[in-house]
Amino acid sequence: MQIHTGPGGVGVFLGIALVAAFAQSSRAIEDPALATQVATLDNGLTVLLLEDHTTPVASFQMWVRAGSRDESRYTGIAHLFEHMMFKGSDNIGPEEHAHRIEARGGRLNAYTSRDVTVYFEDVTAESLPLVIDLEAERVAHLDISEETLASEREVVLEERRMRTEDRPEGRAWEAILSLAFQAHPYRWPVIGWRSDVENVRVQDCRAFFDAYYAPNNLVIVVAGDFDAASTLERIRRRFGGLEPAPEIPRNPTVEPEQRGERRTEVHFELRSPIFLAAWHAPPTGHKDAEALDVLSQILSGGRSSRLYRKLVYEEQQALYASGGYWELRDAGLFNAMAAVRPDATIERVEALFEGEIARVREAPVSEAELDKAKRRLEVSLVNELGTAHALASRIGQDFVFHGRIRPLDERLEKIRKVTIADVQRVAKTYLQPEQRSVVHVVAPPAAETTP
Repeated sequence: MQIHTGPGGVGVFLGIALVAAFAQSSRAIEDPALATQVATLDNGLTVLLLEDHTTPVASFQMWVRAGSRDESRYTGIAHLFEHMMFKGSDNIGPEEHAHRIEARGGRLNAYTSRDVTVYFEDVTAESLPLVIDLEAERVAHLDISEETLASEREVVLEERRMRTEDRPEGRAWEAILSLAFQAHPYRWPVIGWRSDVENVRVQDCRAFFDAYYAPNNLVIVVAGDFDAASTLERIRRRFGGLEPAPEIPRNPTVEPEQRGERRTEVHFELRSPIFLAAWHAPPTGHKDAEALDVLSQILSGGRSSRLYRKLVYEEQQALYASGGYWELRDAGLFNAMAAVRPDATIERVEALFEGEIARVREAPVSEAELDKAKRRLEVSLVNELGTAHALASRIGQDFVFHGRIRPLDERLEKIRKVTIADVQRVAKTYLQPEQRSVVHVVAPPAAETTP
């Protein structure tokens, strides 16, 4: 077992008043995350520990380096396991994991993305040993049975119906991703295609679990009010006996360059059509990331952004307009969406939309816009220090996606260095028509009547 302690002292959690004060200044802020201890167990499990006793809460997070991008024959398996992990193990009954945590006043949940699956519990210090024991139990002895699969299959199918199939925004996102990504597994939905979820077999689930829920594919993060030494020892005892996987399979596909605009139309019964556009952008950690973040704030960061002002306030053609730069491990998308007013046309919204994109490519943004966008991003970063849960999330994401915990000062400095020229440059580089994919979600054409 190897243990390393990051530089810097133990920081303090920042409250709302400090965040507000920071927004008006550029003074240095103590970064508690730099005190994180990094330990590696003999079986490859990585443990990140940040001890801080400012508030009486500890956040335990287990990051699994497996998302929908790691699926092969059946889509939706990664998300299916997010559900199955709460359905019991050899020694814990169905839902008992959640009941035990909630009975002690804690909260727990999980989420699946294209790159990772994350499980978390936020508890007081005396409940942390129980959390460690419960997590180790379900990793070592999860109930992967026909009964469990059948139960959670129906839950996931209902979730898919409610979030995607019955929502125009869900249909739009499913269409844009399968349009923008032609080869990479980012093209399929995290929740999976319905037919895959309906037909996945227990043996396929077991194979996925064995491949990706191995200790050398896990990162455990604990931040907040706890004792680091005793917590690490308990994690070592409970998780140290797990066998590492000899190999973690990864999908080797690289998305080919897009050569020409792609567009599609989705029919859905609705009164307000949906317009969604996306451009290929670089993956997380790219040198242009901060400039793209600033650009996204200027274009679609709230009600004072260019797209919202133009489409909603000035021209009154849309009910809302939103978007942003979405960073993934292997790729990125710069996207924007608008809901068309029932008395407007989607063609008019698209024309106004493209006009704003062309304007930011062709003319420099203002100094005021630049400064405002930077402040919004800076405050968002400082908010990552606000709670034990936020700190644990930041630490886990940094380590899993970047291999290190990026100092707050480093990230703030990159934002502050973005210039007007940088914003225009990334707009010209990435927001070109031939790199664009467009989805229109519109009502189906009226059925023809026959005499």
